[in-house]
Amino acid sequence: MTTSNSTVPAQHGMAEHSHGAGVPIQIRSARLRSANVADFGPVSRVEEQYRYITSERLAGLDADHLDEYIGDISIKHPEGVTTAWVGPEHAAFGAAGLPEDRPSAAAWGSAQQAYLVTIPSDAKPDCEVQIGIGSESETPSALHVIIEAKPFSRGTIILDHKGSAVLGENVEIIVGDEAEITVISIQDWDTAAVHNSAQFAKLGRNSKLRHMVVSLGGKTLRVSTSAEFTAPGGDVELLGMYFADAGQYIENRLYVDHAVPNCKSRVTYKGALQGDKAHTVWVGDVLIRMAAEGTDTYELNRNLLLTDGARADSVPNLEIETGKIEGAGHASASGRFDDEQLFYLQARGINEREARRLVVRGFLNEIIQKIGNEEIESRLSASIEAELERSGS
Repeated sequence: MTTSNSTVPAQHGMAEHSHGAGVPIQIRSARLRSANVADFGPVSRVEEQYRYITSERLAGLDADHLDEYIGDISIKHPEGVTTAWVGPEHAAFGAAGLPEDRPSAAAWGSAQQAYLVTIPSDAKPDCEVQIGIGSESETPSALHVIIEAKPFSRGTIILDHKGSAVLGENVEIIVGDEAEITVISIQDWDTAAVHNSAQFAKLGRNSKLRHMVVSLGGKTLRVSTSAEFTAPGGDVELLGMYFADAGQYIENRLYVDHAVPNCKSRVTYKGALQGDKAHTVWVGDVLIRMAAEGTDTYELNRNLLLTDGARADSVPNLEIETGKIEGAGHASASGRFDDEQLFYLQARGINEREARRLVVRGFLNEIIQKIGNEEIESRLSASIEAELERSGS
């Protein structure tokens, strides 16, 4: 797509105030949305979406043009699920959303085709699709994936990222009426990898989406997830787990757009940090529009700092335009070990080091155990154990 849908009469995300000078757009719903990278200015911390990250961290993913993805895509799926490479003329291309920042737009315009995975209407709950995305190239490249769950479909889709890529990725998730699907995005890259992923979900009538992001390996991981309700009865659960090591940067940005009545959203993200200059960022935006009466929403972020020198930024935001809702709230906390939990375990004969490991395992496994795939759950649990072993916790 080359068209640009702008929601602000501004140059590169800047709006005019009463004196005519440019000021940064701060409200999420007012941001520019465009598939054209030229509509976005350079990455600058003046703008809220780049407040914590620099262009250097993105390693070229904010350039005017990226190479098309040249890595491997492997897929395992049951009978009935179809895959195809499609161009911008396909109806599903751009159906779930448009980029809201420069790196996403750069990847969008650079990927001439999208990898389309279609879940048929007769798919049952045990339908599982595993998509392996892996590359050893350090050249900035672009990938576009579309997941289309047809009305009344059921199933789980796992995006498993490995290797040492510098990847700009857009993922569209189209959830048809009455469909119930789970989408899991795993970032388990090598140490030097850089990954910027924008994931857009659009939900139909009485549809349900459980979306999960697991971020472990990589130098810079930045995942922006948005969910938009288009008809009443929608239900979205956004889950996330991350473990940042020394020098690692992990950023998760969430946006839930309640544009229609009687929809429900829950956001739960948990992270652990260790080592000097380990840095995580979580920004959760929820918009409840005037028409969205009966909305029920809550977002939660928890961060566990295991060592000195680690930093966690957590910013929950609610934008509410109507008071006729079921409920809306948020909670955020970052801190060290709970002394009461450690005392409880040590009082039962567990030494301090093992007690700390048990606390971290329990803290993060709450999210991992919701994946529903025993092999992947075991692999990620082993990765957490390896991180804890390095920290000496």
